[in-house]
Amino acid sequence: MSTPQARTGRAEAARGTLMRRRTAAVLWDALRREPRQVVRVACWSVVEAAPAFVIGHAIARAIEDGFAAGRPWTGLGYLAVLGGVWLVAAAGARQVVLAVAGIVEPFRDRLLTRVVGGALRRATSTGTRAAAPHGGEREHAAVARSTLQVELARDAFAAVITVVRTFVFTVVSVVLGMLTLFPKALVPVLPPFAVGLGIFAASLPVLARRQREFILRDERTVEAVTTVVGGLRDIVACGAEDRVAAAADRQVTGQAAAGVDLAKVSAVRTLALAIGAWLPVVTILAATPWLVRGGAGPGVVIGALAYVTQSLSPALHGLVQGLGASGVQLMVSLDRILEQEDPEREAARDGEPDGTPVGAAPPAPRPRLRNGPAAGGGTEIEVRGVTFAYGPHAEPVIADLDLAVPPGDHLAVVGPSGIGKSTLAALITGLLVPGRGEILLDGVPADQVAPCARVLIPQEAYVFRGTLLDNLAYLHRAGPAGDPPRAAVDAAVDAVGMEALVLRVGGYESEIDPGAMSAGERQLIALARAHLAAARPRRPGPAGPIGPPGLTILDEATCHLDPAAEARAELAFARLPRTLIVIAHRISSAVRARRVLLLDGTRVVTGTHEELIRAAPLYADLVGHWQPPDRDHVQEFVP
Repeated sequence: MSTPQARTGRAEAARGTLMRRRTAAVLWDALRREPRQVVRVACWSVVEAAPAFVIGHAIARAIEDGFAAGRPWTGLGYLAVLGGVWLVAAAGARQVVLAVAGIVEPFRDRLLTRVVGGALRRATSTGTRAAAPHGGEREHAAVARSTLQVELARDAFAAVITVVRTFVFTVVSVVLGMLTLFPKALVPVLPPFAVGLGIFAASLPVLARRQREFILRDERTVEAVTTVVGGLRDIVACGAEDRVAAAADRQVTGQAAAGVDLAKVSAVRTLALAIGAWLPVVTILAATPWLVRGGAGPGVVIGALAYVTQSLSPALHGLVQGLGASGVQLMVSLDRILEQEDPEREAARDGEPDGTPVGAAPPAPRPRLRNGPAAGGGTEIEVRGVTFAYGPHAEPVIADLDLAVPPGDHLAVVGPSGIGKSTLAALITGLLVPGRGEILLDGVPADQVAPCARVLIPQEAYVFRGTLLDNLAYLHRAGPAGDPPRAAVDAAVDAVGMEALVLRVGGYESEIDPGAMSAGERQLIALARAHLAAARPRRPGPAGPIGPPGLTILDEATCHLDPAAEARAELAFARLPRTLIVIAHRISSAVRARRVLLLDGTRVVTGTHEELIRAAPLYADLVGHWQPPDRDHVQEFVP
């Protein structure tokens, strides 16, 4: 019976084999698409490798026919010929660089098109367009990383073509040169050279795996540190400093171990060079008596040494360093780019242009919820057995969640940082689709609900350059309602406590620069905008009356406000006859809510603030680390 470790090892080996085949296919396709450039590279490589063929002959003849025979000018003439060949080779090297660019630049463009196209498909596909939490930022970061990998792959591909081409043409030139100079000279050279080359070739797969593991460890460490920095308040509030520090330490330790493993394998390159590049010098010197007895003169021995030290050794050194660095980087970069693609999506794209397999009926258009909620109530939310994970092999962030939120409820969602609060918000608003289970808003699947039926305010508020009124009213202006009444704008501004900001910028008609505003000011604008939209009256629409959004979700939308401003904003939304869900970063938000949903990674608990203090140890621990604000200061905003 195979162990889990053995099965994991086999799966990893199979995945590695598949990725190597896909990588080889991509590289072969890049060469196949540019046949003229490949021919140019080969032709100019012959010119560039000419010194590798000439050098041994020129030195041997200069010694034996020139200097040793008392004809120095003849010796200088042979060396002059060698110098002329070097000049011609330099011109050939320039043409090789241009031809290689003609291969790798289109290769880069196709890879970049592949990366951006894949990102656009993920961004427009249901369930992936907002990989929360902060899904847009993650998607942008993934595209940025993939774009960097494309640039690395382009540079590495150019380096690989250059070093492999140089090695092949140099070895062929050296072998032909030694065969025409003195064939027996190959006997002490080829065996150690072949052994060194074989050792290096055998180490390449292991080196590629170690390099990939090191890059993955590095990315995980960066993500872990970024998560810690972004969640410092939650970490301190939950008293999780030791646990988070231990998790970060595991990532750093793992990266350090991966670096040590990579260094060990990299040391094999030194051994390969020692055997393949420098041992032939020793073997030639040791075999000199045998060569002389076979008819070789001093010029032949020195010419053979020149072939090894000036051509063969540099070529092997370039191959080892180039493939050991650029070659492994190329494999890893392409691996990272290709693994972002969904095999099922790729298979689907082999069918119709729109992704529908050949012969399959086109998908029926999904219904959209056109009408708002019934007057006087909010949206009813039903979460039935929902499970969601960011990837087919990832641990679920949400597992078997059942939740019922009646119309008009005020629910606070609390839990440690990274536990899935923002993911739940994205699922409820339909920006993510659960892997299992369903989420219904007024009986309609969440991802099929019209955008006008719900409002999600994320932590990073969106404010555009324009007038303050434009920023506040653009949700209200959608449809036939037009501009909101000034009284409604004033009411929304007053409700969320934005009067001082209006005065500071110079009124509603003043132009604002988002870059010059603080994060808290941008959040106030987003809150006032959502409140104005939520308070608008019902209006006619093409499919019947359109009401205001029946659901508002504040996903840490007040995290940059002070506690008093946060309380005022949340209570402003709580007064509206709408369903309100608050992703809380302070326990004070839970105190103000009618009900609290606690996510702790193993179970889900709901109840009032007082009930959870008695029934949920984690919640009691969270409350124990929370210092309540000045009650008199908050009481001012309590209805």
